[in-house]
Amino acid sequence: MSAPLIVLPPLLAQAGNQAKPKTTAAVTTPPNSSCNNSPIWMYASGGMLLLLVALGAYSKITFAKAAKQLKFETFKNRELQKKLKYAAETIGKMERNPDLIHSREFNLDYLRMRMEEELFHFAILNQIKIKVKEKISVALRPGQGNQGEIGIASTGRHIEEVFDVEYEPGDLPKGTKRVLFRIQIKIFKLPTQPTSVTINQIIDCIETYLSPTGDNDTWQPTIQGRIANMHWDQKAKPTPLLVLEQTQEGSNVTFRTTRMAHN
Repeated sequence: MSAPLIVLPPLLAQAGNQAKPKTTAAVTTPPNSSCNNSPIWMYASGGMLLLLVALGAYSKITFAKAAKQLKFETFKNRELQKKLKYAAETIGKMERNPDLIHSREFNLDYLRMRMEEELFHFAILNQIKIKVKEKISVALRPGQGNQGEIGIASTGRHIEEVFDVEYEPGDLPKGTKRVLFRIQIKIFKLPTQPTSVTINQIIDCIETYLSPTGDNDTWQPTIQGRIANMHWDQKAKPTPLLVLEQTQEGSNVTFRTTRMAHN
């Protein structure tokens, strides 16, 4: 037996159709803009990370290098301080050594004795002449700032030169030289005479002073018409120092000069 068919009125059917939910179309939202920029931020972050790693490695290498250099300089400074301390102690012992205290007088006695030998005397004087010409000729050359204006004489220029006088000991290999004594020359460059005349006067003063003979006891050295004083420096030890110094006094002033032969 079949169920009875129920027929709804048109109004109820329309109302039932209106009660059903309407299906809406899916709204598509635009993708977020941050999603598009994410690869750029990743690349930037990666580059920054690499840069920081590189800077860290460079800083570490630089710091290690600076630390190594500082360690080397500290060690070098420590060694120099040790050498300086040792040198100061050695010099102090030498200055307190009674044998070296009188070494200057011994060297002068040895020089006087050897200067009496003709060959030794000739060799020493010849060496002095050569060195005086080399040193003083260059020092007496007029400089750019010492020539003055045309027609105006120069006021003079102080010149000071020091050189060694050497010799070859006979018991050492040929060519081995030792310093016998030193010569210090203090003069003024005056526009009164040629350079060659001044050099000859200096050589004559040294040659006469070192002469072993007893002539010219009252001899007075003069350079450029001015008195010159010659003496052995008492403070120069152990190597003797012969000082030739030109004074500001004129040649008309005379006084006795103690020569080497009577020193």
